[in-house]
Formats: sequence, structure tokens, C-alpha cells
Amino acid sequence: MRYRLGSLLVAAAVAVTAAATLVAHHSVPGQFDVSKPVTLKGVISKVDWINPHIYIHLDVKESNGTTNTWALATLPTAMMRRAGLTKETLQGKPGEEVTINAVPARDGSQHLAWVNKITYADGHSFSPTGQ
Repeated sequence: MRYRLGSLLVAAAVAVTAAATLVAHHSVPGQFDVSKPVTLKGVISKVDWINPHIYIHLDVKESNGTTNTWALATLPTAMMRRAGLTKETLQGKPGEEVTINAVPARDGSQHLAWVNKITYADGHSFSPTGQ
């Protein structure tokens, strides 16, 4: 009986650990509303080349003259390197206006989105999601 109880406790611990791991890493559709795509035009002010995801900070000038900085999540650094991108190539030229197709945060966080495609001023683009 003791052996069975011990085995049951070990199995329960493994199940709880596995569930916590799954909850810790969310899918893009789990965190971002893919049914509400947005198109943003602005200047990349900063790239946080960090794991688990790179963040691109995009300064977007609004019609009322104010500027909002969007934090745009994208792929991990290793995946970007395998695609041949670096922090510098992602950043683009200083002051260059880019167009970014993205999907906003599902939880309503303002100015937070996931990058679907970046189009640079010279017309070349990068689509981390393949869309």
C-alpha cells in the first residue's frame, strides 16, 4: 500500500509540473488577438534582443500629433539568427519609417502586439510568422 501511495504522489507531482510548464509558455493566439490585425507605421526606436522573445519598440505618430511607443514581440534570438537576421538588420536605418502588420494583445494591454510582418522603406520585408 505504501508503494502505491508513493507512486501516486510521484505521478501527481509530475502531472503538476507538466501542467505548470504548459501554462508558462503561451501560444501567439493565446496571448494576441489574431482576429484583429493592425497596421502600424513608425520608426523603430529600440530593439531588445533578448529571450524568450525579441521586442521591437516602434514610435508611432498619431493623427493628433502625439507619439505612442508600441512594444512588439517577435521570435526568439536563436530563430532570428537562423533566419540570418541580427539586431542591427532588424533595427533598420536610423530614422527609417517602417510598416508593421501585427496583432494586438488579447488582454487589452495598450500598445502591445505580436509582429506578423515588417516592411522597410526600401520595400524589403521580413515575416517571422511566414504570413
